[in-house]
Amino acid sequence: MRQTRIALINDFTGFGRCSVTIELPILSALKIQVCPLPTAILSVHTGFDDYFLDDFTDRMNAYIDSWQKNGLMFDAIATGFLGSADQIEIVKNFIDRSLERSDAQIMIDPVMGDHGKIYASYTKKMCVEMRSLLSNADLVTPNLTEACELLGVPYPSDGVISDSKLATLAANIAARTRGRRVVITGVNLDFDDGTSIANFVYDKGKINLVTVPRLGSDRSGTGDAFFAVLAGCLLNGSDLVDAVRKAAEFVSRCIEYAERLELPWNHGLPFEEFLTELS
Repeated sequence: MRQTRIALINDFTGFGRCSVTIELPILSALKIQVCPLPTAILSVHTGFDDYFLDDFTDRMNAYIDSWQKNGLMFDAIATGFLGSADQIEIVKNFIDRSLERSDAQIMIDPVMGDHGKIYASYTKKMCVEMRSLLSNADLVTPNLTEACELLGVPYPSDGVISDSKLATLAANIAARTRGRRVVITGVNLDFDDGTSIANFVYDKGKINLVTVPRLGSDRSGTGDAFFAVLAGCLLNGSDLVDAVRKAAEFVSRCIEYAERLELPWNHGLPFEEFLTELS
């Protein structure tokens, strides 16, 4: 017997509470053994004026080979920000090789953009490669920008969408996966007055909305925190709607406290205050 084990593929950022830096402690609090695979190492995230970045692409294959030579197997593989088409291909190969040995849950957070814009570092080739990464996914968690890009459809001009159109987006993404589970995060719905933020849950044809009050402005690391709580709860046996609700409520509490502390947006979420609530 052993703890549930997850391979966490994301960048490692020293300051700013994002990526592995926020996901690892959250998953650990949920009693998941976390095994990070860094895609890059940064001093601070790119929302700061100056940052050091060490691209890990050339070392990722050797790192993965060492895991496999040591016979390591994972109950889940989770992906976050991938910095190049080469990295996406490396991750695809790692997933394929892992699934030959065990039935790991594959959780894809396609960190590609937000607010209708794809990140400047993302090329058209990377977008195409990211779509191909979906085929083995059990869960995909795009925001609305990423959901539209994964399908090659236009982003709503005002960033507001109906639940029926969300259902179509989610179903079309789910059809490209093996698990047919999709959560479209941080959505502005056309019937809301702007006081709430919604997460649209599609679970093998069943749909639900999980909403929380809109608090403050955008902050670094909110998507990473949401994804970590969601992944950990699923691995601990929660159903998808309950896991999304716990993730949304956790992030909401963190944002509320960040606003009280008047933290700059790029300092991320003061999640440390609430880790004991996850156990």
